[in-house]
Amino acid sequence: MNDADIRFLSRAVALARENVVSGGGPFGAVITRNGQIVAEAANQVVGIPDPTAHAEVQAIRLAAARLGTFDLTGCTIYASCEPCPMCLGAIYWSRISRAVYASDRHDAARAGFRDAELYRDMIRDPDNRILVCERIRVPDSGLEFDDWANSGIRIDY
Repeated sequence: MNDADIRFLSRAVALARENVVSGGGPFGAVITRNGQIVAEAANQVVGIPDPTAHAEVQAIRLAAARLGTFDLTGCTIYASCEPCPMCLGAIYWSRISRAVYASDRHDAARAGFRDAELYRDMIRDPDNRILVCERIRVPDSGLEFDDWANSGIRIDY
């Protein structure tokens, strides 16, 4: 870790703490590229309300809009807490190159958040998850992927 990592991670923690004071959740995120802040956000789940409005997702949305691309390769995300499974998925999908966090899923669990529980549940076989997951085949299911693969609009993401 270098001075810039400490500065950006401290900013994410400050965003989280400021958000608590203003009535939001204790999570903040900063995205950088080439040592410059591209986007920053705090958790807005309750305020919007939107269960997907986690700090990391909000920061990714802002960074993609500001950079004009869905591919955030070369960016680093600094999060006040270890990203939950949803946020980690968004980080992977955005192709962010590096994720740095301060607190972890166990710290979040002590405050009443379900991150650790969700991580445990997601590695289970779909038949054994808390969330009921079932696959039902319908006519033409799967053909949308053939359509995509053969289309002229295909872009890998």
